[in-house]
Amino acid sequence: MARFVDRVVIHAAAGNGGNGCASVHREKFKPLGGPDGGNGGNGGDVILVVDSQVHTLLDFHFRPHAAATNGKAGAGANRDGANGGDLELRVPDGTVVLTEDGEFIADLVGEGTRLIAAAGGRGGLGNASLASKARKAPGFALLGEPGETRDLVLELKSVADVGLLGFPSAGKSSLISVLSAAKPKIADYPFTTLVPNLGVITAGETIFTMADVPGLIPGASEGKGLGLDFLRHIERCAVLAHVVDCATFEEGRDPLSDIDALEAELAQYTPSLGGELADRPRVVILNKIDVPDARELAEIVKPEIEARGLRVYEISTASREGLRELTYALGEVVREYRAAQPVKEATRIVLRPTAVDDAGFTVIEDPQVEGGFIVRGERPERWIRQTEFSNDEAVGYLADRLSRLGVEDQLVKMGAIPGCQVTIGDLVFDWEPTTPAGIAMTMTGRGTDPRLERNERIGASERKIAKKARRVPGTYDEE
Repeated sequence: MARFVDRVVIHAAAGNGGNGCASVHREKFKPLGGPDGGNGGNGGDVILVVDSQVHTLLDFHFRPHAAATNGKAGAGANRDGANGGDLELRVPDGTVVLTEDGEFIADLVGEGTRLIAAAGGRGGLGNASLASKARKAPGFALLGEPGETRDLVLELKSVADVGLLGFPSAGKSSLISVLSAAKPKIADYPFTTLVPNLGVITAGETIFTMADVPGLIPGASEGKGLGLDFLRHIERCAVLAHVVDCATFEEGRDPLSDIDALEAELAQYTPSLGGELADRPRVVILNKIDVPDARELAEIVKPEIEARGLRVYEISTASREGLRELTYALGEVVREYRAAQPVKEATRIVLRPTAVDDAGFTVIEDPQVEGGFIVRGERPERWIRQTEFSNDEAVGYLADRLSRLGVEDQLVKMGAIPGCQVTIGDLVFDWEPTTPAGIAMTMTGRGTDPRLERNERIGASERKIAKKARRVPGTYDEE
C-alpha cells in the first residue's frame, strides 16, 4: 500500500576536498625541475531540487542518509584532482527546510528551485600553487577541507489555493473527486482520508488547486483523532472552506456547532510560515442537501451563518446540485486573494564590501582557561584544517599566514604571554611569540623550518634544566 510521508529528518554529508600534492619535477639532465604538484578537487555538494513529479517525502523516510562523493587528490606533473560529484535530491514543491531545533532555513517553492543542503569541502593547493620567492620548491601541500555535515528537517506543505476543512465523513474527498480528476479514497466510515488530497479545478479562465486534510474533531489540538499534523498543508491556501455535513444524526452536532468547533481548533494552530489562519478568507459549504432533512436544515442555518459575514453555498456531491455555482464562487475568491497580494519585486543583489577595519578574525579571552585566548574567523579556522602538522614547513607556512593576517599582533595587544594557551578551531597550542615570520626564505631543506628546529632545541634545553633542578629540592622553585 502506498504511503504518504510529509515530515522527515535527513542526514546530509557533503564530499571532502582532495589533498594537494607535494611533488618536484624530475627529468634526466634537469635536476632542478621545480614543484609540479597539482591541486586537490573540490568535494561534491548535497543539493535539494524541487521536482513537480515528486509528491511525497517517502524516499527519505527509508533512505535518510545522503552523501556526495569526495574530491580526488592532486598528482605530479601539475595534474589536478577531479571534483566530487554533486548529489541532487528531488523534493516536492512546497518543501520547507528546517534545522533540528526548528530554525527556518528555506521554503522551496517552484519547479527547479535549488538549495545547497551541505556544501562540499575545498580542495587543497598543491606545492606548484604555493611556490613563491621565499619558497621556490615547497616541500608540502595543503590538505583538503572536510565537507559540511548537517541534519535537516524536511516538512511538506502542499501548494494549494483552497483548503477543505471538516469533520470526518463530511464529504471533503467526495467534493474533490467530483470537481477535479483526483481519485481519493471514499468510504462510509470516519477517517477514510489519511493523507492530504490535491485536485486541480478550472472555473472559466481561473485555474486553482484544492486540498483536503484528514477530518478534525474537537480536541485535535490535544492529540485526539489525527491531531493537527496535517494542517501544515493548508498554510499556503488562499481560501479556507468549511465542509459541513447537514445530514448527520450524531447527538450534539449541528452545522453551527461544527463550524465553531473547527474554528476553535484552528485557533490552536500556529503556522510556521508566518501569518494566522484566522486572517484567511472563509466560505461555508453545506453538503448533502440531496437528503430532505439536510436541505431543510441548511435553509434554516444559512441566514445565521451569513450573519457572521461568511459566504454560504448549498451543494450535494451525490446529485451534483450547486457545484457549478460553488466552483465559480471559489474561483472568484481566489482571484480576489491573488490580486490583493503584493507584487513581488525582482531579486536585487546587494553587495556589501568588507569594512575597512575588518581584520577577518577576532580574539577573545578563553572563559575556561585562565590566561588563554580563542581566535575565531573563517580564514584562520580554514587554514588550520588545511595544515598537515606532521610537516614542519607546512606549520611554518601557517605561522606566516597567521602573522600576516595580524593574529600575533592582536594577541600581544590582548596581553598574551609566552606559553599561554591559544585555540583556533580544533587546534590548541602554547603560543610562542619568538617565532619570527618571514625567516622561511632561508630554508635549510624541503619539509623543514629552522624556526621550529630552534624552538625544539630551546624546549629540549628547558627540559634538561628542569630535570636537573628536580634532583636538588627547592632549586627549581627558587629559579
